[in-house]
Amino acid sequence: MAVPISQAWTVASYVMGQKLKGRKRYPLVLMLEPLFRCNLACEGCGKIQFPEHILKKRVSAEKALAAAEECGAPIVSIAGGEPLIHPEIEQIVDGLIKQGRYIYLCTNALLLERALKKFKPHKQLTFSVHMDGLKEEHDRSVSRDGTYDIAFKAIKQAVEMGFRVTTNTTLFNNADPDRVHGLFDELMKVGVESMMLSPGYPYEKAPEQDIFLESDRTKVLFKKILSGAKKEWLFNHSPNFLAFLKGEIDYNCTPWGNPTYNVFGWQKPCYLLADGYTKTFQQMMDTTDWPRYGKKGTDERCKDCMVHCGYEASAVDDSFSLPGAIRMFKASKNLRKKITFTAEEEALYTKMKDEAAAREAAGGGAHSCSSSSATTSGRDELMEQIAANRMTRSVPREEKVSADSNDR
Repeated sequence: MAVPISQAWTVASYVMGQKLKGRKRYPLVLMLEPLFRCNLACEGCGKIQFPEHILKKRVSAEKALAAAEECGAPIVSIAGGEPLIHPEIEQIVDGLIKQGRYIYLCTNALLLERALKKFKPHKQLTFSVHMDGLKEEHDRSVSRDGTYDIAFKAIKQAVEMGFRVTTNTTLFNNADPDRVHGLFDELMKVGVESMMLSPGYPYEKAPEQDIFLESDRTKVLFKKILSGAKKEWLFNHSPNFLAFLKGEIDYNCTPWGNPTYNVFGWQKPCYLLADGYTKTFQQMMDTTDWPRYGKKGTDERCKDCMVHCGYEASAVDDSFSLPGAIRMFKASKNLRKKITFTAEEEALYTKMKDEAAAREAAGGGAHSCSSSSATTSGRDELMEQIAANRMTRSVPREEKVSADSNDR
């Protein structure tokens, strides 16, 4: 299994409980962002382009744990920013474990190896390392040489120490399926538990805007990547979500499935869009205009989104119905099969490759994740300095953050 039986049982019993109570909207994974500060500046990221006074803010451990209790989701994804920078990250993790929640601590792993001594291996704690490709693609995507080697070494160390480790790979419009397959092989070889995949979301604040995928291109790309998937490749996704990425199943977004709490409060409507904030989880649930969002809604920002934080919960919820269980059986059976592509799909994929080659030749360089760029319009002075140095910059590996800079 891609997850321990105890975790699968916890999630299954929770979902069944929500369905027995007749709740159509319920949280599955809390997206906890205790800070926005990061030690990298990936250009497909829309999470770190804040003024310096916002980047200094932290959600205290007390408030983070209260948010988890308030929300009630069985899984917490600690994102950011870089969570390992947070001065109270150990207290947050320990508190969530005591609450009985399963944790995915998302990290670029630059600080992971030295941070491992702060934690103890536990079935409820998983380090989710962002890996955007093999060495060349990954280092280019985060605009810093050497990051792949640092992250890979940290993954190896964490696995050897007995920690659960997964990876998260964001794919953009010129990802090379063969190179992605090479990454899968390397990650499985080093002993990661499972891998997550997602198409990048077109953040309005992301410096590089020509790297994102429209939904028809997402489906073709993921068909290419997942066609004939090796049995050794383990994915931290429901089979129905992987079928959704390939265009074999259609879902509408369930943004309430992955509610977000950060330094501003509860974010409306989802992890990717920030259309306002509330003080309480229930206020967020009650005051968000849910029908406006998703593929069936009217918000243009949602039309090409196929990201797991909006659709994995849809797939999981569906799998607990009889038709959804049948779809899951078929999706599981078809996951390892070679896919036959239509002439239209092959033509679109060829066009994608040609466009990517043209951008590369012109020096635009959209890469398998966020690529390097000198565009700094709309950023504060700190982000301008980071972007200006790009591949050769020297970024501090760790920041000293005083505990009194916590909270909103």
